[in-house]
Amino acid sequence: MRILSGIQPSGSFHVGNYFAMIRKMIHYQEAHDLFLFIANLHALTSLQDGASMARNTIEAAASLLALGIDPERSVFWVQSDVPEVAELTWILSNVTPMGLLERCHSYKDKIAKGIAPHHGLFAYPVLMAADILLFNTNRVPVGRDQKQHLEVARDIAMKFNAVFGPTFVIPEAEIDDEVAVVPGTDGQKMSKSYGNTIDIFTTKEALRKQIMSIVTDATPVEEPKDPDRCNLFAIASLFLEHEERQDLRARYLRGGLKYSDVKKELLERVWAYFGPYREKYRSLLARPEEVAHVLAQGAQKARAIAAETMAEVRKHTGLAYRA
Repeated sequence: MRILSGIQPSGSFHVGNYFAMIRKMIHYQEAHDLFLFIANLHALTSLQDGASMARNTIEAAASLLALGIDPERSVFWVQSDVPEVAELTWILSNVTPMGLLERCHSYKDKIAKGIAPHHGLFAYPVLMAADILLFNTNRVPVGRDQKQHLEVARDIAMKFNAVFGPTFVIPEAEIDDEVAVVPGTDGQKMSKSYGNTIDIFTTKEALRKQIMSIVTDATPVEEPKDPDRCNLFAIASLFLEHEERQDLRARYLRGGLKYSDVKKELLERVWAYFGPYREKYRSLLARPEEVAHVLAQGAQKARAIAAETMAEVRKHTGLAYRA
């Protein structure tokens, strides 16, 4: 089974990135055909500073390699190093109904948050469809906020197949309900754009400030607390085994629990959990040329497969006109 996922190079990786996506990718490369890319073309919709983009791309690659992505057991590359994705995006744009894109809630949500509208932001789902369809992907792990975009990719693939003949595999979404949305320090989805992250590769003091800023309610210490409505409990649970989670739940329910104590425990847990990865990350960042070499090798493997798909697309669309 071929599984594909991408992550934007938009700054330091955080706990939400890890539990919602990266940890699953590490497991997938053991038993599946994993395709993983750094989505720098997608990042252009919001990051338009060249120096930052280049730096973030290397840092994202170093982060993924440090956390356990193995380029020997997966295909790992940078999106812009496979130009076939841009070509396929344009071709797919010609079978994508405007109404399909106009219904996408992600575009509306971003505009409502004050992001300036532009074509890249509007056509984002078509680029995402090209990423997926180019590699004959069977399954795409997505959060609930990205599920609609996967449905758009499916619709585009079916429309293309109906117009030009069977070409693309119809991908399926995979949603893990337990970690579909990892909450940030303010209770919204953890996201750099919201400024509510708990970063993986940071100093302990910075980590302390982030964890201590997790929003909690004003229930008095002596009163029982509801773990199912508590943002702090949801984040802490990510780092706990089942029995540990049940123990923390019991502490909530019997009263006498101080949120500050849970935050201190969480700080130590997070710091220890990512300790080995931090050392590898620093080592990789000190050798950026080696990271770039790994990405170049991954792009070669990705392009070999992309070329096969595009040969079929060009033939079916008549763009391959030479005898």
